[in-house]
Amino acid sequence: MLVAKAVRKTYGGIVALEDLNLTVESGSTLCLLGANGAGKSTTMNLFLGFTSPDSGSIEVDGLSPSRTPEAARRKLSYIPENVSLYPALSGLENLRFFDQLSGHQRSDGELTEILVSSGLIRSQVLQPVAQYSKGMKQKVGLAIAFAKGAKALLLDEPLSGLDPKASSEFTGRLRQFQETGCAVLMATHDIFRAKECASTIGIMRAGQLVELLDASQVDAQEIERIYLKHMREDSAI
Repeated sequence: MLVAKAVRKTYGGIVALEDLNLTVESGSTLCLLGANGAGKSTTMNLFLGFTSPDSGSIEVDGLSPSRTPEAARRKLSYIPENVSLYPALSGLENLRFFDQLSGHQRSDGELTEILVSSGLIRSQVLQPVAQYSKGMKQKVGLAIAFAKGAKALLLDEPLSGLDPKASSEFTGRLRQFQETGCAVLMATHDIFRAKECASTIGIMRAGQLVELLDASQVDAQEIERIYLKHMREDSAI
C-alpha cells in the first residue's frame, strides 16, 4: 500500500533522506523511531505529496503523490501531532463537515457511532471542541480518518503530549484500522507504544532506515537497547 524505493531527499544541500526503502502492507503497522531530524516527518511529507523525492520513487496504492497528489491523497488519512479542528463546533459537527468533504452524507446517528467507536463518550460528542483535551481531539481525528475509509493512515507524533491512559486508548483504536485492512505508518518517540501497536518497527538515523524489527520478536527493552546503540553511532559520526 505504501512503498518507498531508493528515495533521496535534500534541502539546500542538507541530506534529509538517503536510500530510503520501506513497504507498509495493508493490515499492518510500521512505526518509525528516531531522533528529531532523522527523516521521519520528511518521509510523511513525501507520501502526502507535500514534497517530491530528488531520486527514487514513492507510491500510495500504486500512485505517485508528486505526480497525482489528489488521487493519492484520496487513499490517505493524516493525523499530525496536533489535530486541527474548528473549536466553536462540536465533535459531531466537525466530523459531519469533514465527512461531507469526503463526499459522504451520513446521518448524525451514524457519525455519533463513529465518534463513540473512536473513543469519545456520548456526552462529549455535542460539546464544543474548544473544551476538548488533546486526547479527545486525537480521537476525533481517528473518527475522521475512519469515516473517510482511507486505505492508509499516516500519523506524525500523534502520542506527543498524551497522558498514559490517552496513549493506551489511542493505540488501541489503531488496531481497529489494522483489522479493516488499513496500512498504518506512524512516527513516534514512544518505544513502549510502538511495541504495543506495530507489526514492524523501523529505526531511522541521519536520514537512513538503519534497522527493521519484527515487533512480535522483540520486547520494549530490546527495542530500546537497539535504538540507543544506533543513536550512539550517530553521536560518534
